[in-house]
Amino acid sequence: MPEPIYNEDSIKSLDWREHIRLRPGMYIGKLGDGTAPEDGIYVLLKEVLDNCIDEHVMGHGKEIEIKIENNMVSVRDYGRGVPLGKLIECAAQINTGAKYDSEAFKRSVGLNGVGIKAVNALSDFFGIAAFREGKMRAVEFSRGLVKRDMKTPVESMEPSGTRVIFHADEESFGQDYSYRLDFVREMLRYYSWLNPGLTLILNGEKFRSKNGLPDLVAAKLTEDPLYPVIHLQGQDVECAFTHASGYGDEIYSFVNGQHTTQGGTHLAAFREAVVAAARTFFNKQFDPADVRNGLIGSISVKVQEPVFESQTKTKLGSNMMEPQGRNLRTHIVNTLSQQLDNYLHKHADVAKAWLEKIQANEKERKDISGIQKLARESARRAKVHNKKLRDCRIHFDTKDKQRELSTLFITEGDSASGSITKSRDVNTQAVFSLRGKPLNCFGLSRKICYENEEFNLLQHALNIEEDLEELRYNHVILATDADVDGMHIRLLMITFFLQFFPEIIRRGHLHILTTPLFRVRNKKETIYCYSDEEKQKAMAKLGKNPEITRFKGLGEISPDEFKHFIGPKMRLEPVLMPEHKNVKELLTFYMGKNTPERQDYIVKNLRVEQDLLFEEPDHEAA
Repeated sequence: MPEPIYNEDSIKSLDWREHIRLRPGMYIGKLGDGTAPEDGIYVLLKEVLDNCIDEHVMGHGKEIEIKIENNMVSVRDYGRGVPLGKLIECAAQINTGAKYDSEAFKRSVGLNGVGIKAVNALSDFFGIAAFREGKMRAVEFSRGLVKRDMKTPVESMEPSGTRVIFHADEESFGQDYSYRLDFVREMLRYYSWLNPGLTLILNGEKFRSKNGLPDLVAAKLTEDPLYPVIHLQGQDVECAFTHASGYGDEIYSFVNGQHTTQGGTHLAAFREAVVAAARTFFNKQFDPADVRNGLIGSISVKVQEPVFESQTKTKLGSNMMEPQGRNLRTHIVNTLSQQLDNYLHKHADVAKAWLEKIQANEKERKDISGIQKLARESARRAKVHNKKLRDCRIHFDTKDKQRELSTLFITEGDSASGSITKSRDVNTQAVFSLRGKPLNCFGLSRKICYENEEFNLLQHALNIEEDLEELRYNHVILATDADVDGMHIRLLMITFFLQFFPEIIRRGHLHILTTPLFRVRNKKETIYCYSDEEKQKAMAKLGKNPEITRFKGLGEISPDEFKHFIGPKMRLEPVLMPEHKNVKELLTFYMGKNTPERQDYIVKNLRVEQDLLFEEPDHEAA
């Protein structure tokens, strides 16, 4: 085969919009269809909102209105409004914006001249209107190209500010994408917690926080705190935290209002500060895990010219130095550890409750240390000969460019795991096979994670024994049959994660695989249906006497078919942490000892499915 010609004609130059449309992942991460909170359509919304937030932070505008209907998004702020003469440049010229002027936007949150242009290029309709000093101007685009331009501003009675309306392009995001308002609500809650006094309105629903980070921590608590939320503030750094009786720690980190879901320098510094303060105040070299176990908190920093590890700004770079030469890590550790030490001296009741929690963590750790040693040796031996885990090549804790795709399927029995194993992508998809129904671990101590071989192997496969920093798989997917036993296994596994590793759920790593219930086909076409309604539509489409198969278990789906259900268009339902509900109470009710209250609930909510729903039609009778 001849070698490809490499000459001057091989070098191509794309304009800004062509580059964004050709390589959208460089600007907004993955595209997606809206079923995951990190999908691109939410990044588009976020980029528009970030500009509004920057205006609020600069002291202009206390309200932002968001409307989403039929995938058309409208965002209106009441800031100063984009300068009318620079409307096209701000919306359609890369590297143009006020955020390069450090005096105008010292600690901005947006993508520095790229964000709103990416929204423009990836929208089949993008309209921007600016209102300033009694005048307004509007421009409309499609895929980055100007379609209508109000060249001359006109008189307007509307208050100053900017309105952006956009519709994400189906050529980029597919025809089936849609916004899940629950994900948008969560995004707006974070904005309100980070900007006390700002009101955000989504389709008439208001989001506002009075206290900021303490409100965030209170909202994320799933059980009663052991002491009131501690709130500390210093120069360009703020934190809030408390302890609960659960396992692990969960810390929400932010840089200039950007939710850094993968942490970074500021998160590591916060953890270090908490441990340093405890050791100093109690005058004992506590194990860091004993100090942090059960901690729920948040850290927010303001940084001039932050350095992130990706365009989407989910992780702050290590050893971050600011232009003025200040080491960010050192500044955070010194500021927070000193303030926390002062706080504990003034609040003896809080210090007492924290010490009791540390001592309880220490006692439990020592109680299971012997079991841990044996379990770790068993897990190390099992890494080579673990029949339960069929591993993949690429993992989330590496720097591989496909790390985000790393997936672990937790399957029910050998038949289901066999189908998935044969049809999976061996580079990014691993399979862990359960032996049957796992143990109901509700009410049990962390000891069970080491004493129970299956749980022990699973926590080592995920690499989450200490924390989530080196989690090996981005997506942890429960793949069980769509029957009563399968549902029960899901509940048992969700209970395991809620009980011992709730951060897996809080960070959006746990999902449930949705597979089709029916296959409807004729000689020309095959349609997979996920509900009885979809089955009826498929039957009507294919006409007389189609062949209908009801999949009663994952093991009944052939590997050739299964590859379609775990490929790029895999249907996943995220397992979400219940909002404003006590997880301990929920688990006690659903997974604890049987009670008259639960029996009454089951009787009242019992549904009897018609047997005919699960039977294939009689083709002869038809």
